[in-house]
Amino acid sequence: RLTGQQQEINNLIQRKIAVDEENARLKNEFSNLNQKFKDKSQELKDTEECAQKKEEQNRLVIKNLEEENKGLNTCCADLLNDLEKLRKQEAQWKTEKSGNDARIKNLETDLAEAREQMKELRSICSNLSSQVAVKQEELSQKDCDVIRAKKELQELQNLYRQNIKHTAQQAELIKQLQALNTD
Repeated sequence: RLTGQQQEINNLIQRKIAVDEENARLKNEFSNLNQKFKDKSQELKDTEECAQKKEEQNRLVIKNLEEENKGLNTCCADLLNDLEKLRKQEAQWKTEKSGNDARIKNLETDLAEAREQMKELRSICSNLSSQVAVKQEELSQKDCDVIRAKKELQELQNLYRQNIKHTAQQAELIKQLQALNTD
């Protein structure tokens, strides 16, 4: 009976040793797991902090982007207004250009007509110049004729005066002859 109890005690001691070993192993595993848990907790904390920082940065970025977007929207509205003004201005310029083109066309037509008239006037002037040259030649001839006529008139006047003188002398002589005859 004692041997049976001894055997049982031995078995229990064996089991206790096995349990203690298992316990030590589990404690060790628990310690490892606990360390892992602490590490993971720290990692999670770090990750959360990092995520919080990222979120804060993202909030700032979003805020900045929203402000920038607001500015861009204002800028875009201004640009659209400018574009509208430019389109109106372009339409106005096109209208003015169309009017100017028509005026230019009319002026070109007028210029062509004026050139044609100038050609005709040059031709007329040329003809008139020829006629003037002929008339000047005639006038020059007439001047010569007038000078000749004046000379002839001068000679005739001189002859006439001489004639008058002779006639007066003859009348005087006749008078004297009549007086003599009467005597």
